[in-house]
Amino acid sequence: MVFSSSLFLLYFLPAFFIMYYLSPRFLKNYVALLASVFFYAWGAPDFIFIVLGSIVIDFYLVKQLHRKSGNAKRWLTGASIALNIGLLLYFKYANFFVENLDAMLAVFGMTPVKWTAVVLPIGISFFSFQKMTYAVDVYRGIHPPLKKVSDLALYILMFPQLIAGPIVRYNEVADQMVDRRSNENLDNRITGFFRFALGLAKKVLLANPLGAFADSVFAADAQFVSTGTLWIGILAYAFQIYYDFAGYSDMAIGLGRMIGFDFPENFNNPYISRNISEFWRRWHMTLGRWMRDYLYIPLGGNKVTVKRMYLNLWLVFLISGFWHGAAWNFVVWGAFHGFFLIADRIFLLSFYKAIGKLPSVIITFVITLVGWVLFRSENMSQVWDFTTGMFSFRGGDTIFVSREVWMTLVFGAFFAFLAYDPRFEAWQSKLFSKQQQLRTLVVMTLASIIFFVLSLGAITSSGFNPFIYFRF
Repeated sequence: MVFSSSLFLLYFLPAFFIMYYLSPRFLKNYVALLASVFFYAWGAPDFIFIVLGSIVIDFYLVKQLHRKSGNAKRWLTGASIALNIGLLLYFKYANFFVENLDAMLAVFGMTPVKWTAVVLPIGISFFSFQKMTYAVDVYRGIHPPLKKVSDLALYILMFPQLIAGPIVRYNEVADQMVDRRSNENLDNRITGFFRFALGLAKKVLLANPLGAFADSVFAADAQFVSTGTLWIGILAYAFQIYYDFAGYSDMAIGLGRMIGFDFPENFNNPYISRNISEFWRRWHMTLGRWMRDYLYIPLGGNKVTVKRMYLNLWLVFLISGFWHGAAWNFVVWGAFHGFFLIADRIFLLSFYKAIGKLPSVIITFVITLVGWVLFRSENMSQVWDFTTGMFSFRGGDTIFVSREVWMTLVFGAFFAFLAYDPRFEAWQSKLFSKQQQLRTLVVMTLASIIFFVLSLGAITSSGFNPFIYFRF
């Protein structure tokens, strides 16, 4: 069940809100938990008990580590982290490791390993990271553990952000798990619905038409496709993945706000970045902060030698790439971004400063596009054919670009780069805040209805409606 489906919009969501808002305060968490379990079980019924079982184990492990000190506390924290990394390694990466082992065995003429392919549970990359923040935040003394296992289950399984984030750290919502009265008001529900409807429109009206065209380009043999078509294809994918993922994050933030939760922002106009370092401060921000605070800093952060710092940066982004998917192109994508992060620190930041803002934004965007070829391609052979074709400036096969795709590309580029003017960023921050005047709330309500109706019409008339990050 995806947010941009008729089933979710017309049946699940209205039923949930009716039950949630009519329930007395002491039952609201249970209503939200039951809805979240149903939501997950609808998409992955074979895995819901595995997820619930791991949550129960984590609850008691963290409860014990909170009472302990010294080595016992460290061992219990390590056990919780090992449980979650173990689940992630098995379900997400076991097939990858076996396939590569079989490839090596074949080189030496040996018999391949007998293996039944493992099915990937939806959202495992996101909720595994959140479960680890629960143990680590309690271990660090940032916040005490939750008193009820049902509250922990709600934190992990909360349907607005369960499948594709944002990655919500435990300390960010711990107090809201038990008391949300300060956030439960009409203003939050209106601004939350506006944010949800805006994200739905990004996904349905922008990402979907571009995604259908991008898929047609990547399905073709890149060796024979013209340079112009390849560029249009990767531009379509760049705006598709942005509006798809940022749209989902908007919907998650909006839904959370409507039931009293403050989820962190996840995107901030990434394509106006002047370097790759800035790009990662604007793109999937909750993942970047997670990697910084739970991996980069424990590795030593900036408090090490320069060479070790560069190694740590590269290692973190190598892991980030592998986190996105169990394939070599994702690993190379992570290494690619890690390389440019290091290059920023060595010389690129000075170079960008010398050439000015506009050339820096253009160069960074082109680097990002090459990275998206790595991210979208099925294998490294396709990566090579696609990128060499992009920069060979050749003729070749073309794919028809409809008027709808052209118009969506123009609108997508316009809104993606609008924040190049700093005044737009300031206006956007004000628009997304919880404090709004009555006149603004009225306009938001009308805009939300328009976005919702247009999006629902597009959903019912099209069969193309994937969410890119559901596969991670």
